[in-house]
Amino acid sequence: MRSAATLSLALLACSCLPPARALSPESAAKNQPQAPFRIAGDIYYVGASDVTSYLITTPQGLILLDGGFAETAPMIEKNIAALGFKLQDVKILLNGHAHPDHAGGLAQLKRDTGATFEAMSQEVVPLEHEGRGTFYQGDRHLYDSIHVDRELKDGDTVSLGGVTLTAHLTAGHTPGCTSWSMPVTEAGKPYSALFICQLTLPDKLLGNPLYPDAAQDFAHSFEVLQALPCQVFLAEHGSSFDLLGKYARLQAHPGADPFVDPAGCKAYLEQSRRDFETQQAKEQTAAQP
Repeated sequence: MRSAATLSLALLACSCLPPARALSPESAAKNQPQAPFRIAGDIYYVGASDVTSYLITTPQGLILLDGGFAETAPMIEKNIAALGFKLQDVKILLNGHAHPDHAGGLAQLKRDTGATFEAMSQEVVPLEHEGRGTFYQGDRHLYDSIHVDRELKDGDTVSLGGVTLTAHLTAGHTPGCTSWSMPVTEAGKPYSALFICQLTLPDKLLGNPLYPDAAQDFAHSFEVLQALPCQVFLAEHGSSFDLLGKYARLQAHPGADPFVDPAGCKAYLEQSRRDFETQQAKEQTAAQP
């Protein structure tokens, strides 16, 4: 993994590169409007059709997790208002990782809410330097920089109005990929909610000079994630936990709890781990003389 100092030098060297282009058709398909709704307890969905954003309500204000693309921010703001909440009541912004489909809208959301932004320390360099240093699409302007007001480490907590989220370093997709857990009560029953950071594998796991510890980090993160309680199963992409299917079931049966899905969470983590182990084995075989 490159040091922060090395990354900072690389960022300065690349500052003349052009900004990122408009959304590709694939990205645009993940950014379609989605009606906001309550998931469970004090957790609400305010994101797009696939790139997710979650609003957590407390007696002292709101917590917002993930900002989608830059183009998602207006949708998120509209969804918050549609639920009857006020933007200025968002007190804390959080992030899963510093890629443009999750961090792209954070700068606007911070400007418009005045909220404090808290993020894992390993993600600070790209977040504060237009997405540069993410070993993703090159070192170029991917989104507007956002100042990190509080740097987090593994196991740190974020609390507001009696609600506490715990940050879990689940590196692999990025060095600071952060999964979040929190207790939630639904219909009088206590549950553990888990917001899983993205587990998509890079094209090259082994011998990647931009992220030499990727395989080691993924292996550790699967150990961490599979040991965490996961009853309300959520993630950074709706396709990972069947967001649209569960939303449809919730609309058809308002009394149901489709997002309480420990079996789905377990299956998702097991399949993701198998995919990782398969790719790692293939790369190890290909590297043999």
